[in-house]
Amino acid sequence: MTAVRRAVPVLLAALALLLGTGAGQAAATGYRYWSFWERSGDHWTYATQGPSLARPDDGAVEGFRFSVSADSGDASKPRGTADFATICSGTAAEAGTKRVALVVDFGVPADAPSGETPPARRTACARVAPSASAAEALAAVAKPLRYDTNALLCAISGYPRKGCGEQVSGSAPLTTPGRTENRTSSSGGPSLGLPIGAGVVVLLAGAAVWQSRRRRG
Repeated sequence: MTAVRRAVPVLLAALALLLGTGAGQAAATGYRYWSFWERSGDHWTYATQGPSLARPDDGAVEGFRFSVSADSGDASKPRGTADFATICSGTAAEAGTKRVALVVDFGVPADAPSGETPPARRTACARVAPSASAAEALAAVAKPLRYDTNALLCAISGYPRKGCGEQVSGSAPLTTPGRTENRTSSSGGPSLGLPIGAGVVVLLAGAAVWQSRRRRG
């Protein structure tokens, strides 16, 4: 048993290292905000300019998605089908105006600010002036909008009630675009570090006992 006693400090150190590594991998930092997307064919493309600058053509499909993401490469896309013919089927063309199909995806509960529940995803067809921006098209069908002092879009249809692009840390690893349903919040399932670390300690302790008995034999 002397060998086991000598091994205990080493085993505990190994466990602490494993737990620390697991915690570091589980932690992630992102931002809670509305991302802006443009529909090209049958897929979404992250917009290269803000909605106040974008000037969509008649027949365009624009999307907005609320989520937690680290950057544009990690941002979650609007979910569900999105095509102009379906969204604007009940809005006839009219001279002197343009029609812009909009998809507003309020995201999943795991991304919602504390105490808030995301509304259901919605679509709308905005009829606006030919020179209107995507922001003006959005304002025509999804008021109230809220912006911060830097013109960052903070809320659509009043959601969320407060906050704007705030940093969110301590979450599970952020998911990639198109895989939003599996995102885990900071209160998600247990880290694998503990069972893995405990398993390693048990194996090492068993090896130490076996080695001690072998020497005595």
